Amino acid sequence: MYDNNEKKVESGFAGSGHDETLVSVHPGVTAKQLGDNSSEYYDPSKESIFTRLGVNAESFKRAPGSTGGLVVHGQAPELVGHDNPLLQQKMKPRHLQMIAVGGSIGTGLFVGSGSALTKGGPAGILIAWIIIGVMLINVTQALGEMAILYPVSGGFYTLASRMLDQSFAFALGWNYVLQWAVVLPLEITVAASTVAYWTDAVPVAAWVTIFMLVILIASVFGTLGYAEEEFWSSCLKLFVVVLFIFIGIVCICGGGPASGEYGEYVGGRYWKDPGAFANGFKGVCAVFVTAAFSFSGTELVGLAATETPNPRETMPSAVKNTFWRITMIFITSLTIVGLAVPYNDPRLFDGSGADISPFVILMDKAHIPGINHLINITICISVLSIGLSCVYAGSRTLTALAETGYAPKIFTYVDKAGRPLWSVVAILVFGPIAYVNVADVGSQVFDWLLALSGLSTLFTWGAICVTHLRFRRAWKVQGHSVEELPFRALGGTYGSALGCLLVVIVLIAQFYIAIFPIESPEDPPLTSNERIESFFLAYLALPIMLIFWIIGFAWKRTWPKRAHEIDLDTGRKSWLTVEDMRAYKAERAKAPLYIRIYRMLFSSS
Repeated sequence: MYDNNEKKVESGFAGSGHDETLVSVHPGVTAKQLGDNSSEYYDPSKESIFTRLGVNAESFKRAPGSTGGLVVHGQAPELVGHDNPLLQQKMKPRHLQMIAVGGSIGTGLFVGSGSALTKGGPAGILIAWIIIGVMLINVTQALGEMAILYPVSGGFYTLASRMLDQSFAFALGWNYVLQWAVVLPLEITVAASTVAYWTDAVPVAAWVTIFMLVILIASVFGTLGYAEEEFWSSCLKLFVVVLFIFIGIVCICGGGPASGEYGEYVGGRYWKDPGAFANGFKGVCAVFVTAAFSFSGTELVGLAATETPNPRETMPSAVKNTFWRITMIFITSLTIVGLAVPYNDPRLFDGSGADISPFVILMDKAHIPGINHLINITICISVLSIGLSCVYAGSRTLTALAETGYAPKIFTYVDKAGRPLWSVVAILVFGPIAYVNVADVGSQVFDWLLALSGLSTLFTWGAICVTHLRFRRAWKVQGHSVEELPFRALGGTYGSALGCLLVVIVLIAQFYIAIFPIESPEDPPLTSNERIESFFLAYLALPIMLIFWIIGFAWKRTWPKRAHEIDLDTGRKSWLTVEDMRAYKAERAKAPLYIRIYRMLFSSS
């Protein structure tokens, strides 16, 4: 119905992302056909396949301009900057769907759930994951609404800079970059320890080198390498989790091999003995950060929106699939874990990596050969997947920081393969920190690295919700109707307010645990120095965030904008009117009932 009102606009912010080229936009006409600036626009399809893949010398040269590959819906007014980034739109719908569904399934679920079970018990982990899940559903809904309308470089960082305050956005952006930079060596280390499940004959340093090379090679292929790896690894992770759920149900019902521990009905036995909660209320509070870590990376769909041609078409299903991932994958699998593995199982306390994974423990206890190795392979691939996510998320945000003047200009460099080259290199430089694991002080160093990233995800999610609240306020004050929005967050402003509230509650709970950590009755009481160290290990990310905020304010001296001052036009890719949207929805309403139900649950309605 709107084919004539959908076009690619190849204008604005060519080069560094700041030199705005203003052009008029007409239905079915690209910017190249409108003016004399065609030399600024870059068509990667004219390059050789080796350049597009990023495997020859030519691919590393600077891209001469924006590709303008983002579709604009509706009639854009005259003289509006379109803020097309230099990043290329290489992601396909299947890539975005699998990033949303399986991208964050990794060590947080497969391994971290084991330590969470010992702290919170089966009921504790369910409560914590459900609360974080509700928070995340509201975060992704808010992010989806904004990212579909504004698929700009840097995603939520750029939107926070525009809707909130540039000083706060500076802190948010650098904190986010730092988070992924320090997680990279952590994930490489986890990968090395995961392989030790099979053999410890190979030195840890050798595995660290191998995994670093794998991540480096995948990074050469840029967006396409990340997207394809995420697609296939997510398929594997989903398959293994579903397989685990089915096997777990059979084992709990007593259908496991007679030689194992699940040859008779288990049911809710472990909820009674040793119990549903491991450490009461304190145990539930202690699990929140682990639950948040297991979901970290979900917000990457907001960064990926600028690298898919038509976010309005692909993003709604990616956002809605987050709900199904949380309910069907995380909650169901953790329910199985809590029913099948008691929180005082000795294996949860001995070893590291896959040795303490309740997924592996269940298969070992059931005496089901082979599946434990499949799960361990999946854990290993998941770790590498998150390593690539570190490079992707960190580099894109660093590039956006440079485009907005908060990082050195060298990081605005995007080559002909669509890679933010120096930003990628900057994140990869942190990888060799994993070699510290070989030294005696390795575990202490990594404890502090983990502390740097511990609460960063929660700050990011809270910022997304606050940004959405400010966006909705500015949208209303400037005379717009919510009916103009191509995608509306499920809970609207109430959902974002709930998301903010839950973030605050989790931060308070973590503060409580930081001051009063869980102590084992068998161990001697913590000394004052040990309590101080425990506090900073749990809450180090907060002072880091505040320091960044102070630096940003001291540097730029910016204040939050009033609602009527917020720029709602630059980078906007949907200009459909209320009448357009009503006509569009009326046409969609003519579809058969089963199609409308499918769209409501899984796609754009």
